Amino acid sequence: MLKISGLKAVVEGMEILKGIDLEVKPGEVHGIMGPNGSGKSTLARVLSGDPTYAVTGGEVDYCGQDLLAMAPDERARTGLFLAFQYPVEVPGVTIGNFLRTAFNSRREEELSAMEFYGLLLNKVRELGLADQWVNRYLNEGFSGGEKKRNEILQMMVLEPQLCILDETDSGLDVDALKIVSEGVNKMRSPERSIIIVTHYERLLEYIVPDKCHIMLEGRIVLSEDGIDLARRIDEQGYEHVKQQYAAQTQA
Repeated sequence: MLKISGLKAVVEGMEILKGIDLEVKPGEVHGIMGPNGSGKSTLARVLSGDPTYAVTGGEVDYCGQDLLAMAPDERARTGLFLAFQYPVEVPGVTIGNFLRTAFNSRREEELSAMEFYGLLLNKVRELGLADQWVNRYLNEGFSGGEKKRNEILQMMVLEPQLCILDETDSGLDVDALKIVSEGVNKMRSPERSIIIVTHYERLLEYIVPDKCHIMLEGRIVLSEDGIDLARRIDEQGYEHVKQQYAAQTQA
C-alpha cells in the first residue's frame, strides 16, 4: 500500500524529516507516536501534498505509483485521506454538499442527490449524529469533538484506501474518543490501511494497531508489532527511547 524510503522534507528552511523509512501493507493499522517536534504531523502533511513542505529527498510508493509526483487533489482522488488535527471552518458550504461533491469526484458515474443523501444519512446515524447534521456549514461553530467526528464521517463516506489520522484524539473527551474510535474501527478492512499519528497511547487502546512506531528528530527510531510499545511509552515516557537513540547515534 505504502512504502516510504529515505524521505526528507523542510519547512521555512528547517529540515524536519531526516530520512523516514516506513512500509504499510494493505489491511494494516500503524500507530506513529513521538514527542512534540518529532515530525509526526509533518509526515502526515507531506504525504497529503501540503505545499508548505518541500521534499528534499527520498521516495514514496503508493499502490505502485510515485506519490510525490501527484498533486494533492490527485492523491485524494486515488484514495488517500487525511483527517486534520485542526479542521478548518468553511462558512456557506453545507456538509452534505461538500461530501456529495467530493464523493462524485472519485466516480465515473455520479450518484443522484437522492441516492447520495440516503447513503450519507446512513453514515450519519452510524456515528450517532442527528439527520440535521448534513445541513450544517462545514465545521462552522463546531466544538473540537464535533470537528473530529465530522472528519470520521468524511472518511466513512469517501471510503479511502489509505487513511491518515493526524492527532484525531486531540481535544476529545472520553465519550467523543469512543465514538470516533468506533467509526474508525468500522473502516478496518483487508483492502484499507490506516496510519494513526498521536501523542498518547489511549487512542491506540481503542483502535489497536498492527504495528507501533516512535519518531524522534525526524526519524522513525523504534518499531514493534502490536500495542506493547505504546503502552511502555505511556508508563515510562519517551526519555528511555531518547537515551537509547542517543547511544546508538554516538556508537
